[in-house]
Amino acid sequence: MKQSPRRACGIDFGTSNSTLGVVEGTPRLVPLEGASTDLPTAVFYGIEHDTRFLIGRAAVAAYVEGHGGRLMRSLKSVLGTALIEETTQVHRRRIAFRDIVAAFVREVKARAEHQLGAPLGRVVMGRPVHFVDDDAEADARAEATLAEVAHHVGFKEVSFQYEPVAAALAYEQQVARETLALIADLGGGTADFTLVRLGPARREAADRASDLLANDGVRIGGTDYDQRLAMASVMPALGFGSRMARGDIDVPGGPYWDLATWSQVNRLYDPKAISQIRSTRRDAAQPELVDRLLHVIEMRRGHGILMAVEGAKIALSGDERAAIDLSWLEAGLTAEATREGFEESTARLTQRLADTVRRCLQAAGVQPDDVDALFFTGGTSAIPAVRATIRALVPQAEVVDGDRFGAVGTGLAVEAQRRYG
Repeated sequence: MKQSPRRACGIDFGTSNSTLGVVEGTPRLVPLEGASTDLPTAVFYGIEHDTRFLIGRAAVAAYVEGHGGRLMRSLKSVLGTALIEETTQVHRRRIAFRDIVAAFVREVKARAEHQLGAPLGRVVMGRPVHFVDDDAEADARAEATLAEVAHHVGFKEVSFQYEPVAAALAYEQQVARETLALIADLGGGTADFTLVRLGPARREAADRASDLLANDGVRIGGTDYDQRLAMASVMPALGFGSRMARGDIDVPGGPYWDLATWSQVNRLYDPKAISQIRSTRRDAAQPELVDRLLHVIEMRRGHGILMAVEGAKIALSGDERAAIDLSWLEAGLTAEATREGFEESTARLTQRLADTVRRCLQAAGVQPDDVDALFFTGGTSAIPAVRATIRALVPQAEVVDGDRFGAVGTGLAVEAQRRYG
């Protein structure tokens, strides 16, 4: 392998998927798993030797196939929270969440270097406009942690670019005329917006600061939509909303919210959490429903529930109804999700996205009808209600769909070329 410390790349470390891009004449994404350039941000620590440490689709497959071990997803969501400094139980040892994030990024770097046949020494990391809403100190800590991770795994120079700005740079590669664009980067964990002037004449400019009119974002993403859909469709079948036998109260809702949240699922596997749920079961008016919850936890199928919910969410983008199969839990058991119910349960999330767009327009001093193009990227941009709501805010804009999982990584590669050559 040639020693080329100047080789630069861009990494989109995403909540749901991650990519790595380079520029070789033109920007491109590097395959990270077979021929796939997008890699699920998932880690599996297995009991068997051949599953000791897996990432991406292989990690998810090991979990689905029933190999003994621990699956973790939505790793990005721990940045800026107290969890990043904590450890989690993995078999007979405890591993720091910081080290888990580093292990994932290290493997991404190694796979890309193998594909490129050269070491990577410089990186532009993508970051959301806000890792954490309304907490500047936590936001700064999140970026600092990610920078420390990048240095720890071998990058000599590390810098950052906002993810929606990176998406704008990717979109600009296809822009043929002067365009005022609203970039909507709707990912798994955050929604970010940028108003930017793009065009062939601007593309090669060394300083693009005057082209960036406004950035704004909110910590809402696809995992939040998964959570609301899970709570509305699946959790009632496991006892959520049912009553305690005595007292005019519901069974405690905390375990159900944990089960519906990608980054919190593993908390339920703690013996103390299981003991508390068993105590709830003894005093529940419908203990058979809480038994289902216990069965999910004892089988460690929490992420399996969320994968099924995620599949239903995707299906509802084209269909009015979707069935969530729970027959592995109890013969004949299914949960039904409807688009109407999904939109109702996520209406507040979608409204917060709309409010963020309005703030971005106001900050830029731009009238809605002046926006020429609305560029969508990120998996959450496929949700019909989300698209329609944002589209209505800039009614004259041409709607352009980018690579949902690759636009940010491609734009980060463009930025890496600009900064490092």
